[in-house]
Amino acid sequence: MLGKKLREALARLTGRAYVDEDAVKSLIKDLQRVLIASDVNVRLVFALSKKIEERSLKSEKLEALSLKEHVMKVVYEELVRLMGESYNPRLDRHKILLCGLYGSGKTTTCAKLAHFYKTRGLSVALVGADVDRPAAQEQLEQLSKQVGARFYTIKGEKDATKIVKKVLPEIREDIIIVDSAGRNALDAELADELKKINEELRPDEVYLVLSGDIGQIAGRQAEEFNKTVPLTGVIVTKMDGSAKGGGALSAVAATGTKIAFIGLGEKINDLQVYSAEKFVGRLLGVPDIEGLMEKIKEATREQDIKTIESEELTIETFYEQLKAAKKMGPLSGIFSMLGASDVPKEMLQQSEQKMKQYEAMINSMTKEERKNPSLLRSNPSRITRVARGSGCGEKDVREFLTQFERMEKLMNRFKRDRSFRSKIEKLIKGGMPGIGGIF
Repeated sequence: MLGKKLREALARLTGRAYVDEDAVKSLIKDLQRVLIASDVNVRLVFALSKKIEERSLKSEKLEALSLKEHVMKVVYEELVRLMGESYNPRLDRHKILLCGLYGSGKTTTCAKLAHFYKTRGLSVALVGADVDRPAAQEQLEQLSKQVGARFYTIKGEKDATKIVKKVLPEIREDIIIVDSAGRNALDAELADELKKINEELRPDEVYLVLSGDIGQIAGRQAEEFNKTVPLTGVIVTKMDGSAKGGGALSAVAATGTKIAFIGLGEKINDLQVYSAEKFVGRLLGVPDIEGLMEKIKEATREQDIKTIESEELTIETFYEQLKAAKKMGPLSGIFSMLGASDVPKEMLQQSEQKMKQYEAMINSMTKEERKNPSLLRSNPSRITRVARGSGCGEKDVREFLTQFERMEKLMNRFKRDRSFRSKIEKLIKGGMPGIGGIF
């Protein structure tokens, strides 16, 4: 994976007692191997290498930085430059046209975009104008219900332009997102259809949806579509597990087309506004505290969670926090935002399994037991019932109650002991140790 290999290459540099010209050149060779293996264009890789070498060894460094830190800073900044500009989406009334080939995830991306705007207080209309793929309109209609957007189409109509022309006057929502047809390649028929939709809709934004696993070809696709309908941005999907994702992003950036959003998973909220700084930061293990806070805000917007200071910790309130944590996505993504991208998969899987197990146990408890855990501790038959209901062992339920008791004591101390609270707050504000501290 690109991120892991880059972090390993940089770790070899940071692990050296002394950094000199030979060390810098050795790092550059490592970076070349990693980027080329991840399908980044060879010409771009060598241009990047030359820039890193020049800036590392010839440009003036900040007095406060050692040569090692200076080199790390240069690598970070040049990778950001390679991956293109960050994007700033408009948050007012406007019309969006989505285009792309089969398999890019275009229809799902329509729903993800709708969710993005809905969570920012805007009303959204989704228009099903894909008349080529069977069940595309039905899929979009179901997704519309899921995200709370209005759905518009004309069932049975085979002319996409007529659908757009007919439904546009009916739409009163702030954001209009039109899903168009795809093909295996951008042929004359698709190009003609997109041009006609574009003329009828007059969109403010035209986004091309590309799959990150196609690598360098992404640049060529962006150029071809841009000749048909002028693109305002590209949405790159399947960036969660693609080794070629860096190749796709750098190839699109090299064409001068902006990357607008990236898709990091299959869930509706797995779409992020593209930030080259955050993307490269994730690759290098730099904490993205801002992104993490945004995820927390989104989770708490949907789940009314009271603060620790004003709420007594019970299994009931712990359960509410557990549900909110689930909405933030997989633990691997959270750890990545904290700059800890290389936490062993086994550990993450065990933690995820524990969370599911705890949720099953809590679901098997009565309201009284959730509010007063002592009822369980004092009555073995209740523990037996919870174990059977959750499919866990009685030992697992007792272990959960012990863990909860420890957490309860910790929270009580946190509220009561100012000195302890101050230490915890300093620890949180200090962030994660590692290379992120120099940027």
